[in-house]
Amino acid sequence: MASTQHGPDANASVVVARDDSGNVAILSAPFPQYGGEYVFLPGGRQEPGENAEECARRELAEEAGVSAESWRHLGTYAVSLNGPAQLSLYLAEDLTVGEQQLTDTEVDFKLAWWPMDDAIQAADEGRYLLPGGPLALLLADRAIRQRQAELKE
Repeated sequence: MASTQHGPDANASVVVARDDSGNVAILSAPFPQYGGEYVFLPGGRQEPGENAEECARRELAEEAGVSAESWRHLGTYAVSLNGPAQLSLYLAEDLTVGEQQLTDTEVDFKLAWWPMDDAIQAADEGRYLLPGGPLALLLADRAIRQRQAELKE
């Protein structure tokens, strides 16, 4: 059974939010316990009663102030071998940008819009604390390239 509780066994979602210019929403914040500032994608744990996409939509709105018309599920992966938690990855496009709705634990989150290649380069440089963001970026980039190739045919 899928977990919807808080804590290490909670399911979560991560979102690659891509605007019409091809830039993606990147958040940054200090994590002194891990030695500095890191970048990450909007996302977080499911609230009770939420499914993965509802979680992704809520987290994107809260952390980036963004809503999206187009959603593509990129895959769902185990968080670890030690529990039932799953991480669902999404590509969100056709965006409407508003104000961030940060919670008390998110007040240090800074939002920036980066070209996809720069966001992927940050993964190469080890600038992400958690692996879900880089995986989501690579899968989103592949999906976008496949779509563009199909449109050229």
